[in-house]
Amino acid sequence: MSSSNSSPSAQSTSPQSPILSLWKAYTQNTSDRLKFIDTFLVFLMASGVIQFLYCVLVTNFPFNAFLAGFASTVGQFVLTASLRSQVNPENRSEFKEVSPERAFADFAIGSIVLHFFVFNFLG
Repeated sequence: MSSSNSSPSAQSTSPQSPILSLWKAYTQNTSDRLKFIDTFLVFLMASGVIQFLYCVLVTNFPFNAFLAGFASTVGQFVLTASLRSQVNPENRSEFKEVSPERAFADFAIGSIVLHFFVFNFLG
């Protein structure tokens, strides 16, 4: 009856939201290995935010514990982001001499050293 352009077919041809198209491209073009690393990065970010909010809103009584936990989270995030950039196939031209196994070994050794220092900082 009405000849307006608000019919469902006209709405389906409208441009998608940028966030939705970014999500679709991410899910279609990203390997499972990188998705797993990204999930761990999101977990580390959420953990850091929760620690910071707890320190601000509740208490920071053992301040060394907060500093150690927060530094551990930030340090692990940096190491994981480095691992992600090294194992990403699109960055192969920048990391020609680094195999994915070598990148993971560097990540594991860096994580052990980081947590050794964090554990010593706790006292």
